[in-house]
Parts: sequence; structure tokens; C-alpha cells
Amino acid sequence: MEIELTVNNVSGLHSRPAGKLVNTAVKFKSEIMLYNGDKTANAKRILSLLKLGASKGSRIKIVIEGEDEEEAMTEIKNLFYNNFGE
Repeated sequence: MEIELTVNNVSGLHSRPAGKLVNTAVKFKSEIMLYNGDKTANAKRILSLLKLGASKGSRIKIVIEGEDEEEAMTEIKNLFYNNFGE
């Protein structure tokens, strides 16, 4: 599964939202990768996410592959749509 979402929270994908994303991603068996331009991040590793440099307005491509990909995609979309609770 693949989708493009926009980072809308004011501070971008900094440590707190990245931590929420990791805590969500690790619940799933599927591989979850994020892409910001030419940068790639494993959603299950916080340092990887922070290196994306995703600021407010960044368009992030999310690719999820695995047995629970639909449930994972739903939860990750909700994080983005709710601005990671910020």
C-alpha cells in the first residue's frame, strides 16, 4: 500500500511526533517506509525518521507492505490527519 500525506503540524516531524509514529509502527509486522524527496526512513526507527528532515508542509510518501498493512496504514494516516496529537 502506498499514500502521500502532508506534515501539517507546526514543528514538523520532530522528536515527539516521530516517537508517536515509531510507537505506532512497531505494533505491526509490516514493513513501513517513509520517503521525503531522496531521503528514506524506516518508521520503526526514530533516528531514521528524524533524518528525513520533514518540516511543516513536507509531502511524505508512505509505503507499507505486509500481512497487517491495511490496519497499519489506517493508524498512520490517523496520526498525520490528527497532526500527531499536537
